[in-house]
Amino acid sequence: MKRLASFISATCFVSVFVIILTFSGLGLINIASFAQEPDQNSDSSDKSSNTDCIGYNTDEENGKNTITVSCSHPTTLTDIYNSIQNQEILNRENNSNQSTWILDATIIVEKDSTLVINSSDTKWLKILAGDKNGDGDRDIVNSITVFGNLIIDSVKITSWDPKNNDVIKFEVDILPSREFEHTGIDAIPRPYIKTEDETSGTMNITNSEIAYLGYECGSGCSGISYYGNNGTSIVKNNEIHHDRFGFYSVGVGGVVLEDNNVHDNFMYGFDPHTATHDMIIRNNTVHDHGAMGIICSLDCYNITIEGNEVYNSAGSGIMFSRNMSDSVARNNDVHDEEKCIFLSQSPNNEVYDNDISNCESQGIYLYHNSIGNKVYNNTLTNATEGIEESDDSQGTNEISNNTIV
Repeated sequence: MKRLASFISATCFVSVFVIILTFSGLGLINIASFAQEPDQNSDSSDKSSNTDCIGYNTDEENGKNTITVSCSHPTTLTDIYNSIQNQEILNRENNSNQSTWILDATIIVEKDSTLVINSSDTKWLKILAGDKNGDGDRDIVNSITVFGNLIIDSVKITSWDPKNNDVIKFEVDILPSREFEHTGIDAIPRPYIKTEDETSGTMNITNSEIAYLGYECGSGCSGISYYGNNGTSIVKNNEIHHDRFGFYSVGVGGVVLEDNNVHDNFMYGFDPHTATHDMIIRNNTVHDHGAMGIICSLDCYNITIEGNEVYNSAGSGIMFSRNMSDSVARNNDVHDEEKCIFLSQSPNNEVYDNDISNCESQGIYLYHNSIGNKVYNNTLTNATEGIEESDDSQGTNEISNNTIV
């Protein structure tokens, strides 16, 4: 009987083994998975690679914390949190949905890497200034600095002061006087977001609130700044307020600023600057700034400013400044400004189909060698001066079919 039982057992084992081999050969079963259950704690994205591509260090001398992201796959704040496991640098506030983060570090997104800050794990990102001495050293103040890609969507990002349990505010919300002499009002260190000029990717900011960022540091600390862009970056459907500048750029092209509510920024609303080009500024509401609402200054070209409502800022609503050329302002509603649309030292632009009203001085002002411009089909109401040209601009522009009430 024992021999019979052993024979039957061996026969069954051989039969099962043959069946497994047969089905395996047909590609219907995986022997490894049949032999061993998968690890329920394993992660198909490879946690070891996550750890390898996220690093951090602290400079003991000045207390500067730096997180680096160099991952080939999109990285989230949760990935960083799980990787560095240092709650003094990145921590979740103790709330029910655990989606409010406190960051006391600069995050550097390396080339060909992508940081994603969105509603999948974030409601509000609060960034500490990081400048322990309060001297405004840009190398010490916290930031999100981008050499690769940054995606911000459906979140709130602000500065944060843990001592006051509030955002970091300037003494006054907006520039107190257009006769600006540096008083230190806007030199209080606050974090900022910036793409570097050698970036390999884009920075897209959508459906978000970006507030109380940026300070006066010389350059690159204005709030949201683009010093580089490789592709098309979108800034769309955001509320951007109480930053030093609502938006600033240098030498970039391919950025679209659309459907944003930009208000109460210390100086400018939108300030694309030095050699910015091929940019669209469309369908935004821009109001209540300490300086210009929308200005592009110093060698800007191919800028389209259309469909915006601009009002109640100091200075001018829309300004073309210092050799801004081959650009268009059209279909804008500009009202309750000192100068509603102002061109200074800027040739070969078009200003048309705008609704302009309640201008303290000029509705449209062509000033200081602004030549070769076309100004037509605009409606101007209640402007102290409708359309004015300075002496060195007169007779060099085409001005036609405008309605002045």
